[in-house]
Order: sequence, then structure tokens, then C-alpha cells
Amino acid sequence: MKYVSTRGKAPILSFEEAMLTGLARDGGLYVPESVPELSKADIAALAGLPYEEVAFRIMRPFIGDTFTESEFADIIARAYSGFGHAARAPLVQTGANQFLLELFHGPTLAFKDFAMQMIGQMFEAALKRRGDRVTIIGATSGDTGSAAIEAFRGLDAVDVFILFPYGRVSEVQRRQMTTPSEDNVHALALDGDFDDCQARVKDAFNHFDFRDRVRLAGVNSINWARVLAQVVYYFTAATALGAPYRKVSFTVPTGNFGDIFAGYIARRMGLPIDKLVIATNRNDILHRTMETGAYTKAGVDPTISPSMDIQVSSNFERVLFDVYDRDGSAVADQMKMLSDTGSFPISQGALGRLRELFESGRASEDETTATIAAMFRNSGEILCPHTAVGAKVALEKADPSVPMVTLATAHPAKFPDAVEAAMGLRPPLPNRMSDLYERPERVTRVTNDLAAIETLIEEKISA
Repeated sequence: MKYVSTRGKAPILSFEEAMLTGLARDGGLYVPESVPELSKADIAALAGLPYEEVAFRIMRPFIGDTFTESEFADIIARAYSGFGHAARAPLVQTGANQFLLELFHGPTLAFKDFAMQMIGQMFEAALKRRGDRVTIIGATSGDTGSAAIEAFRGLDAVDVFILFPYGRVSEVQRRQMTTPSEDNVHALALDGDFDDCQARVKDAFNHFDFRDRVRLAGVNSINWARVLAQVVYYFTAATALGAPYRKVSFTVPTGNFGDIFAGYIARRMGLPIDKLVIATNRNDILHRTMETGAYTKAGVDPTISPSMDIQVSSNFERVLFDVYDRDGSAVADQMKMLSDTGSFPISQGALGRLRELFESGRASEDETTATIAAMFRNSGEILCPHTAVGAKVALEKADPSVPMVTLATAHPAKFPDAVEAAMGLRPPLPNRMSDLYERPERVTRVTNDLAAIETLIEEKISA
């Protein structure tokens, strides 16, 4: 299996090389040259298997000879050993043909743990074999950062630096990033919003002298291995609901497009997904793009669903590559236009393909709050505000004859203020995190300046 850049001018890499590289040197994102398809019999055989076995079968065709079968099975076992539910990603029914896929039973209570725990173990195994050490830099709107720090803390082969927007994440999200004490992990609070954090990370990758000097690697959803790990739970959910002999729909609350792109890959592998629905909060650039055919940035408004407060959805580039018939030059031109003007148009042909692949919707702040209250009243389930965005849109897009699965992306206790305001009860943290508010914090505030960030990173890794 080989990997190519969405902009068409970077070297073609193996899975291991693409994983350790992250962002391609032409600024693009790596995607597989082809997507393996599973037969109906292959998909049917997944029903009832342990999550780890499904993960092995789904991911194995993509990794080539990076790991032996026994090595890869051990990596998967280690990755999910710290999850708090035996099913890893259990389904909960909330209404007639309406389901939640609970993705918050990992170490940091968010869906990012499914990918980050995997990539942490894969990085460590590959780097130890190569005798290498890398510097990981990532940007987060809340959940990616804590998941990355948790996955890499204390590992021998990596230093980790996570940029998060100062004052724009929940207290639980912040403390999950700032309370680990291991010397190899660093939380950096940047003066700006998430898009600024993401832009500085991409700038660092495109500063090749710095990139090579510190052996830079990325674990944001720009990293293909992150997307690949998320494909798995679409299969476990769909087969539990009758696939491949029954279609299943998914609604995905998303800002960066990575989680729903994983669903798109699952569909290309043969999973009979009826609808893939993009759910956005009021920072609704993805919904507006689907409606208007133009990707146009607007200001980022802070919301009660902060992990979706994004205007530059980096993984959207991956699906553009496909709907433009894998024309890297066309994608590169659009990304340059976005950088120069803050907007780009989508051709009618490509837009038509996007609308065949995805539907979209949005939820206002009031609608998000009302959905949290209604879900608790009607089913007893407590939603985080991101999941509530998805649940509101899912009800609008549902076909009564097809199961609709909303991805429950985070534990409600990560956003206690928003949940309490909606339903009058404050969701408690799980017992294993009950002392989170008492742990000392360790954080460095940084200006929105690439040179200052690079200097700080070099000082920290040489200390």
C-alpha cells in the first residue's frame, strides 16, 4: 500500500513513512493510492467480534509490511487496554431507529482516543525499531491535544508539543493537557483561536530547515493513521445494526472533517452507509459550503461546543482530492486561493459529487442546549454539547426505515458548565479522573508567532 499527497508533488510513501511524516512536503495530506474493498461476507464476519479483532481486520490492508501480524495485534491490544468499556464503542438506543455511538470511554473521554492511542503505540514501535526520536507538534481545539498528550506521555522516542487556543477550551480539556507531569509533553497556550494554532503547525511543517532539524512529526488529523483508526468504529456500529444486509446512516458532529472522512473511507471499503451527515455548530463553514458551493472563511465565534469552533477544516482537502478526480494541481490551486483570499469556489461537477456523498445541517446555541435537555428528558441520556449538535441534525435528516447513528464524541463531564445550564445537573467526572481539579498545572503561554514557537520548542527539547 502506497500513499500519495493531495497536492500531487510530494514523494509517494509507504504507510510507515506517511505516518511518521504527517504533512506532505508539498503542503498536502497523504491518502492511500487505492482503498481496499471488503466483500459482503467479509463485512458480515465482523459482527459480534471483539473491537480489537475488527480493528485488526479493517486496518491491516492499509499498513503494508510496517508491522508483522503479531506486532500489529499487540499494538492494538495495548492501544485499547485503558478503555473503560469492554465494547470500546458501545451503541445506545435513544428512540425509534435512533442510536448514539459512545466514543468517550477512552483515557481522555473523547473520540480522539481511538486514533491517538493507536498512533502512540505505532509511533513507539516504529521509532524504536529505527532507533529514531521525533518531535511531535499538534494543534487542538480541545480534545486532540489531551488525547495526544495522554497517548505519548512518558514514551521514550518522542517529545510532544500541543498548541491550544488560550481561554477557548473547557477547563476539563485544559487540565487534561496541563496536568501530566512527564518531561516529554508540553502544553502551549497560544494567543489566538484554533485556526491560528493549526496554521502555526502547518507553517512549522513548511519551514523545512526547522522541520528537519527537530525531526518534526504530526499527529493532528492531517496524519493518515489518525483517520484510519477512526474507520473501525463505523464497521462495529453498522454490523451491530445489521450491515451488510441493512443500510445504516451516520451523523457526525465535526469541525475538521476528519471523523466524517473516516466514514467516507468505510463506505468506499464496502460498508453500506446510506447517509453521511455533516453536523456543524454556528461556525458552520462546512454546512455553508455544501449549501452554496463556495468555501468561504468567516470569523470564529466561541461556542459551548468549542472543539467545532473551526473555519479551516483541514481534512476537507482529502475529499476534494477525490471529487476532483485526484487532480493534485486543482487542489493545490484551491488551497492557495484559500490562503490568499480566504475563499475558493467548488466546480459544479465536484459540488454535485460532494452532495451525492454527504448531507449537512447546523445547530444554533439555543438548539444545542434544547437538545441536551430534550434527550435527558426523553431517554435519560446526557449529551455533551458537540454530540447534541449531532443529535439535533440527525433527527432532521433521519429516514425512519434506516437506523441513524449519531457519533457521541465526548463525555458530558468534559463540558460541565454547558450541560448544567441545559438540564440543571452537573455531570461528574469518572472516578479515575475525580482528582483532576486538584492536580497542579504546567503550561506555557505563547504568542501567535512562528519564530517564537520554534525557539521555545528547540529550547525545550535540548534542555
